[in-house]
Amino acid sequence: MSVQKRNNVHVQGRGPATMIFAHGFGCDQNMWRFITPRFESKFKIVLFDLVGSGTSDLSAYDRNKYDSLEGYAGDLLEIIDEFADAPVMFVGHSVSAMSGVLADLRAPGKFAGHLMIGPSPCYINDGSYQGGFTRADIDSLLDTLESNYLGWASSMAPAIMGAPEQPELAVELTNSFCRTDPEIAKQFARVTFLSDNRDDLAGFKTPTLIVQSSDDLIAPVPVGEYLHQTLPGSMLRVVKNTGHCPHLSAPGASADAMGEFLASRPA
Repeated sequence: MSVQKRNNVHVQGRGPATMIFAHGFGCDQNMWRFITPRFESKFKIVLFDLVGSGTSDLSAYDRNKYDSLEGYAGDLLEIIDEFADAPVMFVGHSVSAMSGVLADLRAPGKFAGHLMIGPSPCYINDGSYQGGFTRADIDSLLDTLESNYLGWASSMAPAIMGAPEQPELAVELTNSFCRTDPEIAKQFARVTFLSDNRDDLAGFKTPTLIVQSSDDLIAPVPVGEYLHQTLPGSMLRVVKNTGHCPHLSAPGASADAMGEFLASRPA
């Protein structure tokens, strides 16, 4: 199976450098539609769906391969090899930001920078680290998802999206969650919410932007501050936004932060 078919890859834009966008849990590449026009004149834009999401080829889903974020990191490297002019600027939302870190560690030199939107290296509180949830919270969330995925999706998607003044976005995310194969979504949720990539950040030196919402149920502000303190030379920008998807609910501020980071990098 081709990489293009597997991940439903689309290429647009006309710039000399490459920018790759990776969506988060329950989403697809269409979630970037408010951001990509800002960068199409300077970058070749590569969009794709994670296997099991969007209109990726579901026959490519392998429970063993995707039982950790390493499976998604491997796919990303294959997409870079086939469609990108490395080193690339990688834009990863939520869990995909950590997949980008893993891919970078596996293949140093392929990434010029990481632009992380609502990232979290660990969702569970651990001593002084505040990930936003207790282990009991996560276990309860996963148990509810396991027993009633569609009900969970219908209640959680609006909470994750936030953006109370833009209810159509909550509807869009709910529909996206509900289109995802429940068995795939259940496994991906466990992989996402039980992951702990804090040790992977040690020594990670690729230039990084962290775009953090001011009010985010999934990745609260202390998570962004932890990443900023852990990654030397990183840039943290907190945008005024309620919800975990500022690229949808606050695209102007998110794109401004991305533009500022890119302008600070060598041409």
